[in-house]
Amino acid sequence: MKRPKGKGSTYERGTPGFDDKVLATSFNRRDPGQRPSVLIEANDVLDVINAVKRAKRENLKISIVSGGHSWSQNHLREGCLLLSMARFNAINIDAEKSQAIVGPGCWGIDLDRALKKHDLFFPIAHVPDVCMGGFLLQGGFGWGSTFLGNACESVIGIDVVLADGSLVHASENENSDLFWSARGSGPGFFGVVVRYHLKLHPRPKFQGMQLQVFRMKHMEEVYHWADHIGKDVPSSVEFQFVMTPKAMGIFSPGIEVFAPVLTNSYKEAREAVSFITKGPLRKKASLTPPLIPISTTNMGIVANITHFPASAKWCTDNMWSNAPVEDLMPGLKRIAETMPPAPSHSLWLNWPSRAGKRPDMALNLDAKRYIAVYGEWFDDADDAKYANWATERMSELSHLSDGVQLADENLGKRPARFTTDANMIRLDNARAKYDPENLFNSWAGRLKPPSIKQPVKQKPKLFENV
Repeated sequence: MKRPKGKGSTYERGTPGFDDKVLATSFNRRDPGQRPSVLIEANDVLDVINAVKRAKRENLKISIVSGGHSWSQNHLREGCLLLSMARFNAINIDAEKSQAIVGPGCWGIDLDRALKKHDLFFPIAHVPDVCMGGFLLQGGFGWGSTFLGNACESVIGIDVVLADGSLVHASENENSDLFWSARGSGPGFFGVVVRYHLKLHPRPKFQGMQLQVFRMKHMEEVYHWADHIGKDVPSSVEFQFVMTPKAMGIFSPGIEVFAPVLTNSYKEAREAVSFITKGPLRKKASLTPPLIPISTTNMGIVANITHFPASAKWCTDNMWSNAPVEDLMPGLKRIAETMPPAPSHSLWLNWPSRAGKRPDMALNLDAKRYIAVYGEWFDDADDAKYANWATERMSELSHLSDGVQLADENLGKRPARFTTDANMIRLDNARAKYDPENLFNSWAGRLKPPSIKQPVKQKPKLFENV
């Protein structure tokens, strides 16, 4: 992705360069075919308010984009008003209070670099050019989330333009139902967040990566080992592994074990990853280099180069699962056998469940492991061959799924649960209150829970000092 330059403008459908401007809002290089009626690049809050009023006046649905990292390109809808928040990228840090205010268009890497000067930390996305807007709305699994929780748990307030054009503040104590909805509703949120208020954390003194690589012939042993050891992995370690047609070091099908570790010393980190370096499969690994000191920022930059190239076309899908690894294995083998060429890959992440630990918010779904598939290709001629690969693989495993994570989903092709039924009902009631005319586009697809009517609370308080 590229940072926006110059003052934002308005582009009407049918004018020269319109298609290029619209497609440039998406990290995924696929052209889904849908086009908005107008693209508005907002420069300030007044632009946002005017855009919302125009949409209402012209009977246009609103789609919102910050950085465009929606793999499914949820923001590209036919005939809508597409509102770009990419220029809302300000960062204001109050180091004494360990708080920050950032715009939805703020890149994670920029926030991390700014916080480093104050020895502070926030669980930004793993990929450096992911913007805070969509990342925080969908929950935000980022660096350090294994011990800090999802990034949205560190959101303490939001400033939002609503469907009636008013600007309000929401927090646990003010417009709390709006605040509840923003933390986990993702592209289904019914307002335009113009500012996020964040709680910051002490910066880990050591950041590093432990790597290990296996050939594909060891696949079953690796998955069983990972599943067995998962519950004992320290929370300072983000234990994950990537199945790929071209693994690092061996340049052939294999499994890359990644263990980013955030601690206060090299010694502590080395002990935290000893389950890998001294593990029972060490002798079968093709590569086990020493623990490498590397910042999360640089980890993200490397990941962008090796696994997430900006010029690729994508199909992705995912699932949370508590199913036994034996039951998952046939589907995992099917993923390996049918995977598009590298840098396509499949991710397995051992996750310390947040059930009962996270605050009350829309995000309320996980399991002890996360499985995601990322199909990547570059040639237009391969669209038909690979476009449905991820959806097909996850559909085959759907009977073992506890739901999906909004970050890597493809709800337009495969609707699935991404929160509890009770939370979906709360979200529907909040939408009915704040966006009764459904001005804002929602998820591309969803599973609907039973309808339960709940009383609409008082109208939100208007934000002062606009």
